[in-house]
Amino acid sequence: MSIDKENLPLHVAITMDGNGRWAQNKNLPRTAGHDQGLHTVKRIVKAASDLGIKYLTLYIFSTENWKRAEQEVGFLMNLIHIHLVQELDFYRDNGIKLNHIGDMEHLPPLIKKDIQEAINDTKDFKGMTLNLAINYGGRDELIRGIKKIIEAKTDSSLIDEKFISKNLDMPDSPDVDLLIRTGGEKRLSNFLLWHIPYAEQIYRDTLWPDYTNEEFFADIEEYQKRNRRFGAEKPANKKGK
Repeated sequence: MSIDKENLPLHVAITMDGNGRWAQNKNLPRTAGHDQGLHTVKRIVKAASDLGIKYLTLYIFSTENWKRAEQEVGFLMNLIHIHLVQELDFYRDNGIKLNHIGDMEHLPPLIKKDIQEAINDTKDFKGMTLNLAINYGGRDELIRGIKKIIEAKTDSSLIDEKFISKNLDMPDSPDVDLLIRTGGEKRLSNFLLWHIPYAEQIYRDTLWPDYTNEEFFADIEEYQKRNRRFGAEKPANKKGK
């Protein structure tokens, strides 16, 4: 591994695609893929934290995922519940601060309770911030943010990019530097539309349950080879400024 620790992406986001296909390829129910994918989540979160990534955002459950079969949705909600309850020691041991992005209001009451308790339990931790996108959609986030601004009767002269960001779901996280998507698809799927204006994007054919730490580190190395200009003529320096 030849990662430059002085040139890490500050914020990495991952669309964890391919759980269902992984299971189907093994003649297993789709739920088995989600279960296996959760093991990959824990492993990659640990790898990112140990590497020194400051912010990691994971696409757990989208606003569109409610359209899936009722059994699969129920399994996913239960999996989220079990993870948030059983893995708090993992987050405590690694000093990871948990945050939720997405529409909390329309989540099942138990999941809302689990999320709030996990946030409260880890709010003072100084390690990596992990944003869990649960019932999240990029357009939905923008609509909810606009409603906040309107309801506050904000003077239009005060509205700029920073002000809008402060009214969205992760006001304390910087823009995404690196967006990774597994599973072979090459699209955004309504993920972090406001937060990725200059994110470097890497798409892998690997299905999420098979995504390895070595692939994650290779994606970080690939990011470090990119020439980030942020719309300017000259390349940015190593810190992306």
